[in-house]
Amino acid sequence: MNPQDEPELTPRRVAAFIIMVFGMFMAILDIQIVSASLTEIQAGLGASKDEISWVQTAYLIAEVIMIPLSGLLGRMMSTRYLFALSAAGFTATSFMCATSSSINEMILWRALQGFLGGGMIPSVFAAAFTIFPPSKRNIVSPIIGLVATLAPTVGPTVGGYLSHALSWHWLFLVNVPAGIGVTLGVLALVDFDEPDWKLFRTFDWIGLAALAGFLGGMEYVLEEGPNNDWLQDGPVAVLFVIAVVGGVLTFWRAFTRENPVVDFSSYGNMNFAVGSVFSFTMGIGLYGMVYLYPLYLAQIRGYDSLMIGETVFVSGLAMFLTAPLAGILSSKLDLRLMLLVGFLGFGLSSWMLTGMTADWDFSELFWPQVLRGVSLMICMVPINNLALGTLPPAKIKGASGLYNLTRNLGGAVGLAMINTVLTDREALHADRLKEALNWSNPEALRQIDMLSASLGVRGVNGEAAALSQLAGRVTQQATVMSFIDVFTLLTALFAGLALLALAMRPPKARAGGGH
Repeated sequence: MNPQDEPELTPRRVAAFIIMVFGMFMAILDIQIVSASLTEIQAGLGASKDEISWVQTAYLIAEVIMIPLSGLLGRMMSTRYLFALSAAGFTATSFMCATSSSINEMILWRALQGFLGGGMIPSVFAAAFTIFPPSKRNIVSPIIGLVATLAPTVGPTVGGYLSHALSWHWLFLVNVPAGIGVTLGVLALVDFDEPDWKLFRTFDWIGLAALAGFLGGMEYVLEEGPNNDWLQDGPVAVLFVIAVVGGVLTFWRAFTRENPVVDFSSYGNMNFAVGSVFSFTMGIGLYGMVYLYPLYLAQIRGYDSLMIGETVFVSGLAMFLTAPLAGILSSKLDLRLMLLVGFLGFGLSSWMLTGMTADWDFSELFWPQVLRGVSLMICMVPINNLALGTLPPAKIKGASGLYNLTRNLGGAVGLAMINTVLTDREALHADRLKEALNWSNPEALRQIDMLSASLGVRGVNGEAAALSQLAGRVTQQATVMSFIDVFTLLTALFAGLALLALAMRPPKARAGGGH
């Protein structure tokens, strides 16, 4: 095919792409759909607090292994067969998750669900930049950007509603009819490329094992490290060693084999390299905020899963309404300017949260959430276009896997950093507040007297009850202060990285074969 030829865009291919986008939405949604309903799943399966976290962790670990692998598998199997197999497997494992009777079964099926779902995500990004001409990317890029950011944002909302209105089983059963439809639709309509089965003869099984050890070990360390004193914990230390060895072997195999599992050559393109940095940062902000809002509302405000879902839905609505605007702006403005504005907006939305108190509710969180949603969409469109829009078509599949991997790794690193900061700073703030609250502090004595009176208990018992309430207030205030510290760090991160936008080059109008 002549590289200057415009890709043929038919109604069939548009319909196929829309079906693929829906499949990607399911796969990304399922990362967060359980987050607001873990207590219901825990009760249903009789799991411990440590075990239930693996309902999310197993999915994430398996997904990050598949995402970079999908580039090679897409070239081997073609987009059609890879996506159909991934969608069918995702559907079957969703059903098995719903029928699990123990936590061990659930963890197994969630891992397989994440691995198979991971094959759908990069395929959509690759299709968007190979079947659509550059002149249509201001329409396509907002769609995939919206899905990639909206799905994890509304995950807690959808999950909270389903588990509250029906039961936790429907968090997974809802995928079954949709997944069957996606599988059949892809088999019937996708015709973007042909399989190259000969590539299986030179498949690097050692490279695959190294990749699994590298990414799986890294994800485990980042997930479990903050709550287990990092390398002081035996399993974390062992998986850290496996991740390091796997990482060295992965890169060695990638640069010494003709047909590596992961092709890193796309990083020779400056736009893709810088775009991957931005994608990593977006992962920190996207998954970090999706984690922090529900955590604050549950710990400080005492919200249940449905109330949390209704409160955090604001960001998703803002993204949805901003997507068409982002598409229009991307065809009229310098993409680097959009990126600059988007990152600064995200930083400002984080800075607005640094005034948080324990009394903040929907109204106080409304505008920061709106600004975050708008900024995410304004960022996502130019990042997609700048990172993938200047690569040759032959590099798109492998690059798409790496690009999506950086976003997920950013989320994993961000959550590890956030949990570490929350734990350390909460302990520090609690110690400082306790030092200030002593028997020589007139305000402390006044608060104890007021609490004793309000509790209606006099004498020693009244003082003990008042001290217990005061200790609870100290813990709550220390927690809020640790949240403020995290929001301050996120503000600095996004404000600082906004300047990197100037290092990118805007893609030419005919990049990838357009006119």
